[in-house]
Amino acid sequence: MEKNNSKVTFAGNPVTLVGREPKPGESAPEFTVTGNDLKPVHLTDFDGKVKVIAVYPSIDTSVCAAQNRRFNQEAEKLNNVVVLSISCDLPFAQKRFCAAEGLNNIVTLSDHKDLDFGTKYGFVMEEFRLLARGTVIIGKDNKIKYVEYVPEVTNEPDYDKAMEEVKKLI
Repeated sequence: MEKNNSKVTFAGNPVTLVGREPKPGESAPEFTVTGNDLKPVHLTDFDGKVKVIAVYPSIDTSVCAAQNRRFNQEAEKLNNVVVLSISCDLPFAQKRFCAAEGLNNIVTLSDHKDLDFGTKYGFVMEEFRLLARGTVIIGKDNKIKYVEYVPEVTNEPDYDKAMEEVKKLI
């Protein structure tokens, strides 16, 4: 398994990312995560749509909460685009958060069980068994169009750049 400890820090300290970093132009690796109903969800379940994958460590932190709120706002304005919000939180926590916040434009998904998404996309922080923060955009053709690994996990992603990329695809 590939490892990289020079790309991302958490509170200023380097962390080791486990998994292969996908590159724009490559086919998006298929993955399986867990939905709020505890059933498996696959990337191919969203074929035919532009997919924005919002990756974050834990819904119970202020930066992750802000990230989910912002992507929910952005998703409301977009047609034929789905925002998949993925962390290692349990589906119950994700569902509770979205209900409390009134977020219904994003699809929260959990990678807690197998880290399938995290390892296939290189977002697993080995030291914490959590996902690093970032954004992956996949076109309707299931090709990767954009990948951001936020250099400092405690910072928010570049929403403007991500939305600029999405608008090129719709």
